[in-house]
Amino acid sequence: MTTFAELGVDQDIVDVLAAKGIVDAFPIQEQTIPLGLPGQDIIGQAKTGTGKTFGFGIPVVQRLGPDPDHGVKALIVVPTRELCVQVYEDIDMLTAGRSTSVVAIYGGKAYEGQIEQLKAGAQIVVGTPGRLIDLNNQRLLDLSHATEVVLDEADKMLDLGFLPDIEKIFSKVPAIRHTQLFSATMPGPIVAMARRFMTNPIHIRATDPDEGLTQANIKHLVYRAHSLDKDEVIARILQSDGRGKTVVFTRTKRAAQRLSDELGDRGFNTASVHGDMSQEARERSMAAFKAGKKDVLIATDVAARGIDVDDVTHVINHTIPDDEKTYLHRAGRTGRAGKTGIAVTFVDWDDLHKWALINRALEFGQPEPVETYSSSPHLFSDLDIPAGTKGRLVTAPKTQPVRTQPARAADVAADAAASGAAGTTRRRRRRAGEGEERVGATFAEGATDTAGSATSTGEAHDRDAEGSGTHDGGGSEHHDGKPAPRRRRRRRGPRPGGAPAGA
Repeated sequence: MTTFAELGVDQDIVDVLAAKGIVDAFPIQEQTIPLGLPGQDIIGQAKTGTGKTFGFGIPVVQRLGPDPDHGVKALIVVPTRELCVQVYEDIDMLTAGRSTSVVAIYGGKAYEGQIEQLKAGAQIVVGTPGRLIDLNNQRLLDLSHATEVVLDEADKMLDLGFLPDIEKIFSKVPAIRHTQLFSATMPGPIVAMARRFMTNPIHIRATDPDEGLTQANIKHLVYRAHSLDKDEVIARILQSDGRGKTVVFTRTKRAAQRLSDELGDRGFNTASVHGDMSQEARERSMAAFKAGKKDVLIATDVAARGIDVDDVTHVINHTIPDDEKTYLHRAGRTGRAGKTGIAVTFVDWDDLHKWALINRALEFGQPEPVETYSSSPHLFSDLDIPAGTKGRLVTAPKTQPVRTQPARAADVAADAAASGAAGTTRRRRRRAGEGEERVGATFAEGATDTAGSATSTGEAHDRDAEGSGTHDGGGSEHHDGKPAPRRRRRRRGPRPGGAPAGA
């Protein structure tokens, strides 16, 4: 292994990396840094998770010097918001101890903060194509002095249809510049763009001594699973021995949120990242996942290239990706930086043809996925799931105090005594014709019957109605002698005495 100091990296950058436990360079860094430092245009091709960010970031930061002039001197273009945040964090770390300022420019966030940083003189801009062009059109982002230009994940930009935007961006930067292009794959349009916008680039294809090392670091398991059983299978996989942070990929935003809610209900500590969430919510989920506050991240492919977390042990494809490129980018979230990982893929019956194409392209040698259920013995053995594991975390039941029959009777008696002591009253409604009576009032023992001097409410209303010829009539008085307000009373059935209602 070669150290960064041996590659000619400035000592302050070496110290910053060493403080993070990064001393030795990966193959892609070992080959690109010595060429990038003097200003050679580079096409860097390496598998995901091999350290490409430092491969282009270290030359950019070092070439600007420890105290660059204010204004944008370097531009790093990335395809997604998540990757923008990740690259920004890595580049910002490299500038520690220098006066160089880095700003992330991407959509979904308020303009004001980004504009303030640009006006303050940020020298390195990491951004997505749309927001970069938007701010440039508003004359808030000046790219005319950006002599360092990097295109990261160029193949993803091709997939997302960003090539016209890239051409616009290249028309804004100086013609004489240092350009680096990094990509996991190198399709024809990317090669054509490199020839057009780069000057005598050197194509570096970084491989390990074992060509399939990254592949060998990841254990690939493919199961034909029933859609109604997937949640249970995933919940059991999440309880396997040695499981660390886990990323579960779904095809749709709705499926991601549903699975997040379901696993949360089963007791797992989940977070989600998908297109229906605001940018702030997505960043909070990613931050919680990186910090370890959440250990299960459910995501759509929007996050496939923006999850740069070294300790992801498992990747689960809830639904099979559309092609082998997407599969590689999903699986590449684990087994990063030479560590081992496990990638589990579920294949529905209707998606067997997709797996056939992926299997042929990646030469897996597994044309027929194994039919698998949550109770299948091979599932437990393949993933080291403890025997007897169920799809719900076991939590201690909430204990309720046991109340005996005498205790409950005492409570009832106490409630009744308290009610009687307060002298509270409540009304009980009777059917029409039966009148209303007051219940719960306190009477002294042996109290005389006052029926002769007081008339029941129902009878009073009957007389009022008969005297006035309508149910609205009143004639009854309050105890202070004032007439009571009239009120309509609904009658049911014949009136007392055989008179029809309303007679």
